[in-house]
Amino acid sequence: MGNLLKVLTREIENYPHFFLDFENAQPTDAEREVWNQVNAILQESESILSGLQAYKGAGQEIRQAIQNPSDQMLQEQAWNSVCPLVVRLKEFYGFSLKLEKALQSLLESLTCPPFTPTQHLEKEQALAKQFAEILHFTLRFDELKMRNPAIQNDFSYYRRTISRNRINNMNMDIENEVNNEMANRMSLFYAEATPMLKTLSDATTNFVSEVTNVNVFLRTDQSVKMLSSDLPPPREYTSRFSSEDTLLFCMRVMVGVIILYDHVHPDGAFIKTSKIDMKGCIKVLKDQPADNVEGLLNALRFTTKHLNYESTPKNIRAMLQ
Repeated sequence: MGNLLKVLTREIENYPHFFLDFENAQPTDAEREVWNQVNAILQESESILSGLQAYKGAGQEIRQAIQNPSDQMLQEQAWNSVCPLVVRLKEFYGFSLKLEKALQSLLESLTCPPFTPTQHLEKEQALAKQFAEILHFTLRFDELKMRNPAIQNDFSYYRRTISRNRINNMNMDIENEVNNEMANRMSLFYAEATPMLKTLSDATTNFVSEVTNVNVFLRTDQSVKMLSSDLPPPREYTSRFSSEDTLLFCMRVMVGVIILYDHVHPDGAFIKTSKIDMKGCIKVLKDQPADNVEGLLNALRFTTKHLNYESTPKNIRAMLQ
């Protein structure tokens, strides 16, 4: 099934219309090497999300240990509960590093000469789909992380306990898994409200410094066919979606690219002269069932960089209040 992508800009007639087959895009011979590399990483994404969704934390054990500092059994119970969780958190962090490399490979492929970014998207649809899948994963991961305060509580307890035991010259086997340097990097990662988005934003910002047309690419890919009721998607296009999941996927990708673009572009996505039709994007989200899109609206409210700048039109800010 073909998904129409159209660039959501105020000068929409200046941009070409083309289909991106999110459901059936297959790599061409020219794409296959990069596609295989990225696919190997993306195959881990569902298990990462499942692990994060199942993460319950060791809050009860930690509270009991803190309330009874002289009870050695409770201290051991808390420690034995936290250690495997920290190993799991290390796995999540390690995946962010893999995803960073995957994104860089895709950006290199989708912005290299002699083709324009739009031509790349038309010719290399399987890679464009993988770019969308990375953004889709990123929003899902960060949404789950934001709703789980146990992650930072567990890791803070781990850091405090490690420091205390190091002072007491106690040998901790866990440090073979998560040494001090790794713990410091993980601490910075989980301190972010949206750690996966921060990783991708930093990687893209670094890439932008070397590739001048990456912002054009992001603006083009932003064009997942999700328009406001003022610009309704023609029925012959929306009828090609085989499931509601595809629609939600498109909306997640749209929001993900807006956020990424807002972090990478010096003026952001919300400025009055922005080529992105922010009003249309927000309205199409608000036209969906609230349960499906509240997390996406919150992502625009709380994880963008320029929304609350004076340069953002008041009507756009009001739409997200």
